[in-house]
Amino acid sequence: MPAPTAPQPRLPHAAAPALLLLLTALATTLACQRLWTHDDTFPGDALRLLQDVAPSHAQPCHLQEPPSFPDTLLRNNLHPHQAAAAALRILQHLFHTLSNNSTRHHWHGQPRNDLLNKLQHYTHHLQQCLPDSATLFKGPRNPLLTINRYFRDIHLFLHAHNHSACAWDHVRLEARASLQHLHNLTRTMR
Repeated sequence: MPAPTAPQPRLPHAAAPALLLLLTALATTLACQRLWTHDDTFPGDALRLLQDVAPSHAQPCHLQEPPSFPDTLLRNNLHPHQAAAAALRILQHLFHTLSNNSTRHHWHGQPRNDLLNKLQHYTHHLQQCLPDSATLFKGPRNPLLTINRYFRDIHLFLHAHNHSACAWDHVRLEARASLQHLHNLTRTMR
């Protein structure tokens, strides 16, 4: 005859939300750890693809007042979650800007598509790492607003120069600077 077993303790229903929060935090941590391993290749791959999109016959051109990456973002000491939010905003704007239909006329198709896929993939992973970004930045020096103004200026620059090949080449160089800064932000996030 089998020995009677003691009843197994059951978690009260009140513990379920806490357990769910713990599992969500664990999943987020794992997603962020995966992000760090992607980070080892992301900037280099994206920079290579950005170089590959340029036509080989591109001539240097000189347009007045092309936008440049904001110095304030280069010197900013951000906490890891703030750096992640800034990196996400840069990625979202880069994707939006570089997926513009007029790039198809000036850039090689396959490297452009590969670059957009890489940006989208990295954005997806980074979104899983972030807490609610509404509370991340308080005060007058909000880097997300600076990033928004910078990319607005890029769009105004493109529009002012009729989305010309020369203007897109400047934007490609600015995207390169953005990716290099993105690499620095991801190091801050670790």
